[in-house]
Amino acid sequence: MENKVVETVLNLLEEICGDDVVRVDMDINLLEEDLIDSLDYTELLVGIEEALGIVMAPSELKREEMDTPNKIIEQVMKRM
Repeated sequence: MENKVVETVLNLLEEICGDDVVRVDMDINLLEEDLIDSLDYTELLVGIEEALGIVMAPSELKREEMDTPNKIIEQVMKRM
């Protein structure tokens, strides 16, 4: 199941960010590198819910908990 989560999150991030760097450097800060903004985060959370059935409300997450691909994957895994 972990592999499915990783692949799903990376696929969504790659599509949203328009860059495969999210696969190369999973600790890249998406905010600092201007790869994602608040609307993109909403799209990401909707994509996670649709693909994995995991509901993640933006209000329950802090930006610093969701600013790298690894941290996003960690947050998804916590909710499984």
